[in-house]
Amino acid sequence: MKLLPLCAARALSMIAALGLGLITITASGLPAHAEPSAATSAQGAGSLLRLERLGLQKVSSARLKAMTVALPGTSDNTAWTLGQPSPGGGLAWECLAEALYFEARGESLNGQFAVAEVIMNRVDSKRFPNSVCGVINQGTGRKYGCQFTYTCDGQAEVISEPAAFDRVGKVARAMIEGKPRKLTGGATHYHTTAVNPRWARVYRRTAAIGTHLFYRHVGYASN
Repeated sequence: MKLLPLCAARALSMIAALGLGLITITASGLPAHAEPSAATSAQGAGSLLRLERLGLQKVSSARLKAMTVALPGTSDNTAWTLGQPSPGGGLAWECLAEALYFEARGESLNGQFAVAEVIMNRVDSKRFPNSVCGVINQGTGRKYGCQFTYTCDGQAEVISEPAAFDRVGKVARAMIEGKPRKLTGGATHYHTTAVNPRWARVYRRTAAIGTHLFYRHVGYASN
């Protein structure tokens, strides 16, 4: 069985206890047994632990297994990352890894692969430059002309999170080496959910992953 983070385990125990009628929720939204007072916090913690044990003992093994399946984008990401060779490569890898770091380092593994797919799809499209670095740096230096915001935001490209760069570096290597592109349906564009660019009303939306929405030109054939 895959272990969940402590906070998730606490939530599952509360769910189990609610389903068994072991606790009730008050109008304030707090469990009926919860006492927000600092004076009783230790006693409340002990009660919660006993409640968790009692609730989990009454849940069937099949139900418990279903409740503790790892969510996509969590522990499976770690397993994939640990199983990959060290990041590295030539100039194309450097450009792709840097782009993923500044564009998607806070995304899930799928979110990072999705952004990488857009870049690789552009390389294959006649509408864009035919190299990874060419795609990423297209329009850089022209006002409102850059394709990737970090290349023209006036900020120095400083890698300050080595662990995050190691991870996106492995994603970049996998994509450069030909990992199948199955997430975005041939997308050549994306934007965050915080904005609504005009071109989004023209292109066909193909996927929504993490904080990004993905699109492709009508008529573009995905790999």
